[in-house]
Amino acid sequence: MNQGKTTSVNDQPANDQWLLDAGFVGETPQQRTLTNDYPLTQPSGVPSKPRVKALYSENGIVSDFGVEKRKVYQYKQTNGVMVFSDQQPSHQDFQVLLYECFACRVDSVIDWYKIPLFTSPFTTDVALAARQYQLDPALIRAVIHAESAFKMRALSKAGAKGLMQLMPGTAKDMGVDDPFNAQQNIRGGSRYLAQLLSQFDGDIDLACAAYNAGPTTVMQYSGIPPYPETQAYVMRVKILLKRYQKALSS
Repeated sequence: MNQGKTTSVNDQPANDQWLLDAGFVGETPQQRTLTNDYPLTQPSGVPSKPRVKALYSENGIVSDFGVEKRKVYQYKQTNGVMVFSDQQPSHQDFQVLLYECFACRVDSVIDWYKIPLFTSPFTTDVALAARQYQLDPALIRAVIHAESAFKMRALSKAGAKGLMQLMPGTAKDMGVDDPFNAQQNIRGGSRYLAQLLSQFDGDIDLACAAYNAGPTTVMQYSGIPPYPETQAYVMRVKILLKRYQKALSS
């Protein structure tokens, strides 16, 4: 397991294509080390959302600017050793791991009112899904941003895949054969989101909570579950929704 490897991040302009390819806001070069020593804090007495615990770094890398570098590459070396690294291998086949949905970190120091938006990628796919399922395109973009930060190959430790982080069962139910195909993933995720909105009478808060924690959990608590991760997720989706609505209407 490669948990001590460091990486430097080159300063780049913040634009849609670079954000898709490399990360988020430009940074001055810094050394970052994958580590398990960065703690997650949580209020006492508050239930935790059930999760799968990873034995490797589950907290990603946080820059001095508060930008969470959550892309970690998993690949097998020629000697058979499985490696988890923050640097993309040049020759081996690899998977990209995200350890939580992008907007679920309770202690995230990202400024969600200022983080760059993705207004250009997948324009046609988002528009088609929005029209087919009668959704606001800004809501689809907000959920994609919250789930994967627009990473097509995003794979969570729980098995959620692609832009809208579809679990295998959900993907199958929504008719998605390849969750890493952007068009299929957006269509399937939008269909599921539309079903949740219908189930919860158009309540965006409850639909987003159900998208994150499951509709049964929302019904169990008769509202947004008291999971800090889910509450943070709903709040951040709503921030992103308003920002995308403003950006797309200008």
